[in-house]
Amino acid sequence: MRRFLTAILLASVCISGIVSCQGSKSASSDELYSNHKPYTRWWWFSSYIDKGDVRDQLVYLKEHGFGGVEIAWIYPMFLDSTKAHPDFLSPEWAEPVVYAKRVADSLALGCDFTYGTLWPFCQRDLPDGDQTRTYSDTTKGWKRNTWDMPNPLRTINHLDSNVFYRYAQKMNAGLGEAYKGGKSGLFVDSWEVNTHYIWTDGFGDTFMAEHGYDIEPYMKAETLKDPENSDVMYDYMSTLSKYVMEQFYYPFAENARRVGAFSRAQVGGAPTDLLTAFSLVDVPETEAILYEPGFSRIVASAATLGGKEAVSSETFTCAYGWTGLRYMNGRGHSPHQGEEQIADLKLICDAIFANGTNQIFWHGFAFNKVGTQDNWFYTTCQASSCEDENLSGDNLTAFNNYMTKISDYMRRGYNYTDIAVYMPVEDGWMSGQYPDEIIKAMHWIGGKYEFRYLETPEVFKGRQPMWINGHFLKQASFSDETLHLDNTSFKSLCVDVEHMDYASLKEIVRLAKDGLPVCLMRAPKEPGMVKHIDYNALVDELYSMDNVSADPAIIPGKPLIEGENLPDFWCREDGNELYAFVANPICSEVAYPMEYGMAFKDKGCSREVTVNHHGRSDTVKLDFAPMESLILKITPRGVKVIRPGYIPPRLKGL
Repeated sequence: MRRFLTAILLASVCISGIVSCQGSKSASSDELYSNHKPYTRWWWFSSYIDKGDVRDQLVYLKEHGFGGVEIAWIYPMFLDSTKAHPDFLSPEWAEPVVYAKRVADSLALGCDFTYGTLWPFCQRDLPDGDQTRTYSDTTKGWKRNTWDMPNPLRTINHLDSNVFYRYAQKMNAGLGEAYKGGKSGLFVDSWEVNTHYIWTDGFGDTFMAEHGYDIEPYMKAETLKDPENSDVMYDYMSTLSKYVMEQFYYPFAENARRVGAFSRAQVGGAPTDLLTAFSLVDVPETEAILYEPGFSRIVASAATLGGKEAVSSETFTCAYGWTGLRYMNGRGHSPHQGEEQIADLKLICDAIFANGTNQIFWHGFAFNKVGTQDNWFYTTCQASSCEDENLSGDNLTAFNNYMTKISDYMRRGYNYTDIAVYMPVEDGWMSGQYPDEIIKAMHWIGGKYEFRYLETPEVFKGRQPMWINGHFLKQASFSDETLHLDNTSFKSLCVDVEHMDYASLKEIVRLAKDGLPVCLMRAPKEPGMVKHIDYNALVDELYSMDNVSADPAIIPGKPLIEGENLPDFWCREDGNELYAFVANPICSEVAYPMEYGMAFKDKGCSREVTVNHHGRSDTVKLDFAPMESLILKITPRGVKVIRPGYIPPRLKGL
């Protein structure tokens, strides 16, 4: 046990180093996704891949405004288990992969790789003991609809870095030649591993060392998730969170850098401290709209805190709802597939741009001969080279050019921020499951620890708040009226949580003593089974300080943007200029599943706002044409409204 705990401690030190020592953005030519053009996931269906088709499709994507691809190896079309295909990672499999990378390089396109076949990571002939497991069941994790169909694969144990590195050794051998040339991203999708009483060897000993009591009786009786055991659940989640980061996301990022690639990851759905975990990878990625647009702010906050420039998004997934793969005997079509309205998709991308995303990944583009649509992925929305599809041709190019333009603005300078908001991680870890109606609509989701619907306080909207957690507060200092971190700074802190761990509370007391203005909107309680006798005294000490109050008026200065019914916006600071992307107000209504043709209900509107900047205040009228979002260029001389100049047409289906 001692050797295992030492390994955990060393990994924890490594994580602290990665998070706290990231450099600020530079103008280096190594900037990731530097052309800012949308990429697309490129679904390769299990078969023998024709290299002529590879080249033709890459040329098509280049001509239609894409900046690169992410190759994803998936099941045979129609789940046809008799379809001939090379074995995954074999030399025959690798040949067209390497060819695709060389062609992409020649066309100045990026080429990323999903780090496995489907997701989560799974493997044929996985050694016994290397598979994911729950406390009572070591047989879980079988995946059948993969590249190697009909051979079943088993999902790896994401709580054991030795298992990951054994898996990575095989992946790196198969992709070795494809790593050469332009730098590629290695991608892991959202957490799609069963978390119900998830377990690994040594977990019980680690838990005992951290919390001083035995977790196994709760695991055996499966009472961990009972409401009366919420403190135990919190302790379990706090230990599990470190396993997830130290045994999976840190090794994943380290492995990518070691092979000359970079890491891109969706941490969404993982039972972990999302802010810290997202900051471990080179490119943190959100997803829309299976995750609400506001979730992107978590990812953008992590990128800001960790000094990461690109914030990507798997975009447009299941825009109008979801139909399973086995619908129509493996020919699954989600609603309105092929008749997606670009106007609706524009609302989605504008909503996530206004929450910090600055790099779009289409979901996606199916491998087909150019001009055909014989293959398709079962979820919307899919770009296509077939003119019979809505997301093709000149309409596709114009939309990609628009997204590139906005990404250009959203990569200038640095993320502007004024106020940090303490993320209610502890509340999520104690709160259990989402309501039945949400689980019924999205049966794949886990507990409230996923924070799919988390929003910052509306009262601070005009300050562009960002999330923070105890991990980053520990690294912070307050001086010269500024909360300093390695990669960003804030002027104040808002805390509106029911529960807060003892260590975080102590950090806030420390910073408040140094003068940090804190809006403590309610008195937190301590989570976990072991309570500290001085916890309430620390809360009282906070409230006794003149710079701490439940009244939002304690926050100094004016917000950047003020006004009633303020639209969502995201601002970048570039020298003495600021660029604020202000989403059309209808974008705040974007949610899963989207109403087909929702965009065309927008008749246009106006908002009058006050922009406080450079020691002055300017009143600005924002006149939104239907479906239009705006950009504010803010300089010492005043505020200029920039119209990006793209309004999508009505396409077939409406």
